[in-house]
Amino acid sequence: MDGNDELSRRGFLQGGATAAAVGLPRAAAAATPDGETRVSIDDQGVIHVQTKTLQARIEKGYLTSLRSKSSGQECIREFDRGKSDALQLVYPGGESVDVGEQGFGKITVRSVSDSRADFIFHNWHGDGVMSVSADPENGDLLIEPSAFSSRPGVRGCRWLMKGLQPGLKLVAPLYQGVALELEDPLIAKSNWEWPMDWAAGLAILQGRSSGCWVHARDTRYRYKRLQIGLSDDARGLGFDTEAYGPIDNNLASGGLVWRLNVFDGDWRVPAAQYRSWLWQAFGLSAAERQREEWVHQLEMAISWCPGSIDILEAIAGRADPRKVVLHFSNWRTDAYDENYPTYIASDPARKFIARAHELGFHVMPHFNSMETDPNNPVYTALRDFGYRDVETKRLQGWSWVNRRAIGVPESNASRLEFRDKKVMVKIHPGLAMWRSTLCDRIAEAKRQLALREVFVDVAFITRNLHNALVENMTSTEGMNCLLHEVGEIGDGLAVGAEGLNEINFQALSVAQVHLFKSGQENIEGLERTGGCPLNNFLFGKLTRSFGYSGLSGKTPQEELRARIHDEHETLATITVRSASEITSPTPTVKRALDRAK
Repeated sequence: MDGNDELSRRGFLQGGATAAAVGLPRAAAAATPDGETRVSIDDQGVIHVQTKTLQARIEKGYLTSLRSKSSGQECIREFDRGKSDALQLVYPGGESVDVGEQGFGKITVRSVSDSRADFIFHNWHGDGVMSVSADPENGDLLIEPSAFSSRPGVRGCRWLMKGLQPGLKLVAPLYQGVALELEDPLIAKSNWEWPMDWAAGLAILQGRSSGCWVHARDTRYRYKRLQIGLSDDARGLGFDTEAYGPIDNNLASGGLVWRLNVFDGDWRVPAAQYRSWLWQAFGLSAAERQREEWVHQLEMAISWCPGSIDILEAIAGRADPRKVVLHFSNWRTDAYDENYPTYIASDPARKFIARAHELGFHVMPHFNSMETDPNNPVYTALRDFGYRDVETKRLQGWSWVNRRAIGVPESNASRLEFRDKKVMVKIHPGLAMWRSTLCDRIAEAKRQLALREVFVDVAFITRNLHNALVENMTSTEGMNCLLHEVGEIGDGLAVGAEGLNEINFQALSVAQVHLFKSGQENIEGLERTGGCPLNNFLFGKLTRSFGYSGLSGKTPQEELRARIHDEHETLATITVRSASEITSPTPTVKRALDRAK
């Protein structure tokens, strides 16, 4: 084999040379059997992709054109490609470095097969590959970025998308769904981690009657992030693929495909496609059939319900208890958020739960999915498996001082001395012994209290960690297992939990959800976050959502909170302290009671 034959075999196009000049076949020169999907390289090393839905152009890794074949709508405008590379390495502290032409670099193009072409990146900081292909079945454009370096500490790789047309709003599953301009101060220059903040791996760009969208079809619990706003493009997006911790000696990241396509209509069109994939990928039709009928008949919820039987009687006089779910937090002999995972009911709580069942309420005593008290013997046995931050390696959990959360003591001795600060440490749910221990405690409570429903706190706090894999599970996969195992206790339990995302919803009948960056108090601009019930659209066939806090309706701020929840299609939710707030209701409370009649 001579040199030319070798080049032809490798299908390698370097620098500015054309395919014809070096005797190479163009990538995917012949159409695939459907006659519509085609990937090709032109004389300038630009990759062109045509599918049944779109025409796209990718130059040096950047998407420079994304056009709908049905409407002709172009999603990308001209932008300056000279200030940064389309592929970057991400390091701790938010540092990112270009991997391409910026640092004495070069980008070449390689034909891999009739259905794929690669950009190859080399520069001062590192190296990378970006594979470009297409899915003939649905017309998706597929981008798979990867990068590496000799410098340890790689947290991830980032693919940049710039030049999004004015008029395209971002519709994304941030909190319960937002539809905002990319430059909106609420989301400008922000970074969102999956699945804790970015509840599903998709981002929709919605125009007046069409748009485009990016999503990942991931069933392997790979951590990813969405960057909104770039240093040289306020309307730019970055899609990160993270390496599992520990990252101290890590040199590379990749292995996740980002899918792009166009659509006609509003955001529900791509969201429905994503939901269909989600159902198929995780076998959720069976879970949907298993949901009890009462879940879909619910109309009202009380968060942090006081253990007062007077409240039960007051509600029962004005609403149908069968349509009401109660989140019951302060029911143990221990103080709230102390001595987990010990769950022993107080005598007043036993009476409250028994009466709630008699009246027909769905009552969920509050458990915790991962927090342990350092003074509890369970923590002593399992403390080697506490969450540790992927960058700082600090132990994760909480302590409370003046209603403000602070970190966990790193002194083993101090960790035992501050129960008055409600010190709690998160245990990785990938650990089977933790899941077994917690389920055993919940099973005993179920037996003693005849429970039919339970609530499991902080079930949304799963993320990339320094100890990302425990027993070959990420914390996210471990949480999915834990919630399913809770639901299988005895003859079964309906499970409620704090937080809602594309992983934990699979096991949940109800979920307590948060308003946009407004856990206890409203942020400025909260009113702009309503009107887009994306998360309920994605997850509502399995999981009903209800509100978190500040929902008595006593102030205009609380009225706003209730309105935003309504716009997100959550259950009508109230927070009350006494029966008098039921018998003499605010408009917010009255609306909730009326819905549950």
